[in-house]
Amino acid sequence: MHDIVAHCAEIRREKFKHAALFACRNEPPIHRRKKRIGLSVFIGFPGATAGLLMAATTLLFGNSPFREVRAGQQEKDSPSPPSAQPGILLAEFIFTEAPFAQCHASTIAETPQGLVAAWFGGTREGKIDVGIWVSRREASGWTPPERVAVGLTPEGTQYPCWNPVLFQVPGGPLLLFYKVGPSPDRWWGMMTRSADHGRSWEQAQRLPEGQLGPIKNKPVFLADGRLLCGSSTEHDGWRVHMEWTSDWGGTWQRTPPLNDGRTLGAIQPTIFIHPSSGRIQILCRSRQQRIAEAWSEDGGISWSPMSLSMLPNPNAGIDGVTLKDGRHLLVYNHTTRGRSPLNVAVSSDGKNWQAAAVLENEPGEYSYPAVIQTSDGRVHLTYTWRRQRIKHVVIDPAALVLRPMPEGIWPE
Repeated sequence: MHDIVAHCAEIRREKFKHAALFACRNEPPIHRRKKRIGLSVFIGFPGATAGLLMAATTLLFGNSPFREVRAGQQEKDSPSPPSAQPGILLAEFIFTEAPFAQCHASTIAETPQGLVAAWFGGTREGKIDVGIWVSRREASGWTPPERVAVGLTPEGTQYPCWNPVLFQVPGGPLLLFYKVGPSPDRWWGMMTRSADHGRSWEQAQRLPEGQLGPIKNKPVFLADGRLLCGSSTEHDGWRVHMEWTSDWGGTWQRTPPLNDGRTLGAIQPTIFIHPSSGRIQILCRSRQQRIAEAWSEDGGISWSPMSLSMLPNPNAGIDGVTLKDGRHLLVYNHTTRGRSPLNVAVSSDGKNWQAAAVLENEPGEYSYPAVIQTSDGRVHLTYTWRRQRIKHVVIDPAALVLRPMPEGIWPE
């Protein structure tokens, strides 16, 4: 529900931003970035002629995120990408045609036979026709989206699906976690497995009562054999907790909530491992306009009090990965409102972050990233592109050019 509200609010903000013309002048320093408002036609015209009204209508409604996109429209409808940046190797859409109107909340995993991505798609987030869709990247490209899960209960009631999360078990099956239910404050956890790298799936099973599994971001396999999952609930404020399983989803344990959900409301943790110290860090989406963080020194069983980091957060999902070289890479919206731009930052200690790349910077929604590092050392990420498509980007982390972010301000 919170993403439906945020999505509608984003549409209103974009229309208001164009119509109000210069509203961005009063943005705080953290929002500094070049904007292309494209309404200079109004400057010097005190009256609203019919032609100007037509132009305004086009600007306000011609680029609606609800408009259907077909394969032949890619060049016409795609926003101007950021200029070429060191380290960005590939940017592509997983699909350009799909049997659903909207999509969101992608996830990606590397299997022994290549990449697999999943997301939820349907009429609109929260509608009962929303299911989980999967695509595999083969030699010829991404396979057409295939629906692999729907929210049909044994009693015959249909609910929407939410937030798929993929994880490849080392030497074992590909796991797919997702949620089913009328809303995020009343959903429950589901899990299914694939023994053939995402081509077919077992009958899904509901997780034990009180367990939701990884709520948005991928779990992390720990040295002691536990699969550590970042989770959260929304029925009593926004509260983070951690779950783990030692038998790939057969049995579960969990922590108490790590925050009270009121003075600091946070959800959807992403996990970083600090190999030199053995500490585990989580970064979380929050309602406080900053990314929240907490630390564990005992393998994720107990946690420090949650606090706010230096990085902004517009109440939007984030994800990151600890790289093979020990650094940490984070993908997030570096703003306190809206879901553009979409940025990449890198840190050696999880506290001090450096600007690395801007993936999107045009008006619209670019959100909910999912990030992995594959066996060849490259970083693969997927994210929501205007709720119309899922975009896939490949990064060489060694080639990124890092710049400091004093006081959390993205450099010009």
